[in-house]
Amino acid sequence: MTKTFSFELQKTDGAARTGVMHTPRGDIRTPAFMPVGTAATVKAMMPESVRETGADILLGNTYHLMLRPTAERIAKLGGLHKFMNWERPILTDSGGFQVMSLAGMRKLTEEGVVFQSHYDGSKHNLTPERSMEIQRLLGSDIVMCFDECPALPADRKRLEDSMEMSMRWAKRSRDAFGDRPGHALFGIQQGGLEEDLRKRSADALQEIGFEGYAVGGLAVGEGQEAMFDCLDFAPDQLPVDKPRYLMGVGKPDDIVGAVKRGIDMMDCVLPSRSGRTGQVFTRHGVVNIKNARHADDPRPLDENCRCPACSNYSRAYLHHVFRSHEMISGMLLTWHNLTYFQDIMQGMRDAISGGTFAAWESDFHSKRAQGDIDPL
Repeated sequence: MTKTFSFELQKTDGAARTGVMHTPRGDIRTPAFMPVGTAATVKAMMPESVRETGADILLGNTYHLMLRPTAERIAKLGGLHKFMNWERPILTDSGGFQVMSLAGMRKLTEEGVVFQSHYDGSKHNLTPERSMEIQRLLGSDIVMCFDECPALPADRKRLEDSMEMSMRWAKRSRDAFGDRPGHALFGIQQGGLEEDLRKRSADALQEIGFEGYAVGGLAVGEGQEAMFDCLDFAPDQLPVDKPRYLMGVGKPDDIVGAVKRGIDMMDCVLPSRSGRTGQVFTRHGVVNIKNARHADDPRPLDENCRCPACSNYSRAYLHHVFRSHEMISGMLLTWHNLTYFQDIMQGMRDAISGGTFAAWESDFHSKRAQGDIDPL
């Protein structure tokens, strides 16, 4: 087992890449989708079930965990992996994005952010140094720099000032991270949709030096077309030999479009959140299980899916338990959605390895365009 963190780029097909991140807690195959375990749990799932879907790594949320149950308590109990019974790699975000979304409850300065907890109104001070300390206490394998993420659209001056402060915070994060063999620190590129600001950000981050690099500040209201336009240049501004992480993305076609443009890692709450609200992702597009058309349908959600929801239950049953507000509904639909997302990742890894990504992508879009199977 490796004692260090490293990235091995194995094959490219156009801009799409496949490889492996080696960590002391296990390998992460890329492109990778990270299920989000906000409060030390992927909602409605057991950790071993998440692993069965094909996930190599989970994401934990610094902001939520620092407030409840606190990073100090988790450290005392043996760290986040032991606490949540997930022995494979964990990436923690820095807390910056959540804090920035508390616009009315925070004060932003060069030092960091003072904010009020949305749980109990208590005051907290989050700085690059404190973010690194919290993530060290949690024991995550991949740590994210503390940055500021302005919502889009934003004027250029706001984007430039924010990006430059994020770069100063990146340096402070690197200094505070220290020497932690086996753990990786990722820098976060900012600059909105502006190519020159993104380039300045990428150059500043590479001067500091990180084990991986994220494209931050997207999926914050700009729309898919603008996001893809940015991804046509942003990943190329980052080192070829380090992993590239697009934060907070996304829908299946967002993920495929991002990988096509050179992204290696993504995360999103969508598969689990949608599962709890009856929205199901399938090879033939999105299915709303609450619709009455499913009430008498004995067929599976997706006959080609390996998950328990599709293997063992009918659409009629899934419709019934959703309408009855039974807990098993969120469990089965989340399991299905996470499986579908991981199957997309495996499909892309295989296609890139075989040099057939364009054909795979075309098939992916044409199947989804067909829509759901006809009602009975």
